[in-house]
Amino acid sequence: MPSEGRVLVVDDHVEMARLLADALTDEGYTVDVATSGPEALAIVRGRVLDAVVCDLRMEKVDGFDVLAAVREADPLMPVLIMTAFGGVENAVEAMRRGATHYFTKPFRLDEVLLYVRRAIAERRLREENRALRQAVGDRSAFGALVGRSAPLRDLYALIERVAHSHVPVLVRGESGSGKELVARALHFEGPRKAGPFVAVNCTAIPNSLLESELFGHVKGSFTGATTPRRGLFLEADGGTLFLDEIGDMAPELQAKLLRVLEDGEVRAVGADASRKVDVRVVAATHQDLETRVREGRFRQDLFYRLDVVPLRVPPLRERREDIPLLLEHFVGRARERNARVRLAGFTPEALALLASAPWPGNVRELENLVERLAVVTVLETVDVNTLRAHAPGVDTGAHPLAQAQARLVPLRQLEGEYIAFVVAQCGGNKTRAAEILGIDVSTIHRRERERG
Repeated sequence: MPSEGRVLVVDDHVEMARLLADALTDEGYTVDVATSGPEALAIVRGRVLDAVVCDLRMEKVDGFDVLAAVREADPLMPVLIMTAFGGVENAVEAMRRGATHYFTKPFRLDEVLLYVRRAIAERRLREENRALRQAVGDRSAFGALVGRSAPLRDLYALIERVAHSHVPVLVRGESGSGKELVARALHFEGPRKAGPFVAVNCTAIPNSLLESELFGHVKGSFTGATTPRRGLFLEADGGTLFLDEIGDMAPELQAKLLRVLEDGEVRAVGADASRKVDVRVVAATHQDLETRVREGRFRQDLFYRLDVVPLRVPPLRERREDIPLLLEHFVGRARERNARVRLAGFTPEALALLASAPWPGNVRELENLVERLAVVTVLETVDVNTLRAHAPGVDTGAHPLAQAQARLVPLRQLEGEYIAFVVAQCGGNKTRAAEILGIDVSTIHRRERERG
C-alpha cells in the first residue's frame, strides 16, 4: 500500500505543534514541524509534501502567507487551517483563497486526523483517476497481448505466476515486440491493479531532465524549475512504474535508481529530505545488458537487482502463427476508430505473404502496416497486388522454400517453417492446415512447442 504521506505542521505554539505532530506520527505519517512562518516557507519550498496543517495567526509571516506559498509551489496540495473561535471569518477567507478545510481551537485530535486523511485520500484519488484515464483501454490484463502460439502461451503462464509478487521484473525483447504490454499485464493481473500504472521511456527524455522526471524537484532547484514536480515515483506510489529502455540510462541515474530499489525512498532534486514510496519497478530493454555490464556501461549491482525475474517477449518471427489473429485484432481496432474504414481482411495469398515476412519491427511494424492500409485502400479485402503496392518492405520472396534456396537450412528447420507458413495461409486453422499437409494436428502442436 502507499505510504501514509508527509505532512507539515505549522504553529508558533511549540506545545500545540508537537501534540499534533505526535498524533500524526502515531497514525503513520512522516511529519515536519515548523514553529514560525519563515521556517514553514523554507520547508514548503524545499520538500515534497502531501498536506499542510497551519495555524492562521502567527507573527510576521501568518497562515495566509504560508497558504499563498503552498498554492504557488503546488496548487493541488491540501492546506488545513487552524484558528481560534474568533478568527472564523478569517478562516473562511482562507478557504476562499484555496484552503481545503479549517477547524477551530481547541480542536479534537480525531477530527484533525480525519480531515488530514480525507484530504490526502482525495488528492490521491484525483491522481489515480488521471492515471486511469490515461490507461483507458489497457486495463484488461491480457486483452492487448494477442496470440495463441506456444511461445506466447508460455509467456502468459509466467506473467500469471510473477504478477502477484512484489519483486522487480526485467522484460527483454526486441523493439516493437510488446514489452510495455507485458508490463501492463503484470500490473493489472496483480494486487496493485487498483493503483496507478506509470510508464516512461528513458531514451525519450534527456538525461539532464530524467532525474527530475523520475524523482521530482523543488522550485528553484535548477534553472527552469519555476514550479515543483512530484516525480514519477511518487505518482506511481502504490502501483507500478515501468522504465522502458533502461539499458540506455546514464550511469549517475543508475546509482540513484539502485538506492530507491534498496531503500524504498526517493529524494527530489534540491530537496533536503527523502520520503518513502511503495512502487513495483518493471524495467524493459532491447539491449544485451550482460555485455553492457562487462563494458562498464551498466551497473552490475543494478542489473542483479532488476533481473530478479527476467521475462523474454518473443519476436514476431518466432510466433508467425499469431499473425492472422494480430491482423484481425488491428483491423478491428482501425474500424472502431474510424467508421469510414472499409478494410475487413486479407486474401489467403496476402495472409501467407505477411506470415512469411521477416518483421524486423515486430508487432509494432505489423500494426503500422494495417493502419496504413486502412487509410489508403478502399477495398474490403487486401490481395497480394495491393499489399505489394502499399507495403514495399514486405519481402515478396519470403516463402520458406524460396528462403531455403538462398540459405540452405536444415530439413527439420524447413519443415517447421513450412508448417507455420501453411497454418498462416489457413488463417490460423490448424485442423485445415493438418489436412493440407497430410499430418495429424498434434504434429503441428508439437512442432510449435519445439520452435518456441
